[in-house]
Amino acid sequence: MGWSGVKNGDLLRLAAASFDVFITVDKNLPYQQSLATLPLAVIVFDAQSNDLPALLPLVPKLETRLRNVQPRTYVLIEA
Repeated sequence: MGWSGVKNGDLLRLAAASFDVFITVDKNLPYQQSLATLPLAVIVFDAQSNDLPALLPLVPKLETRLRNVQPRTYVLIEA
């Protein structure tokens, strides 16, 4: 999308214009941004690392949460 290098606040605003959900591994994001002001949900993966093998086991939980996620919410998906 050409968003490389865009910082968190601007990235969330860009994402909110095109998407319903923002998925990240940045556990500090909810503390750094006012998520309640954005019209999208933010889902944070909490895994031992950001490597794909550590994140893949969280995908079934993600699929379940995506079915009912509401705008302006924060969801933590833990390993």
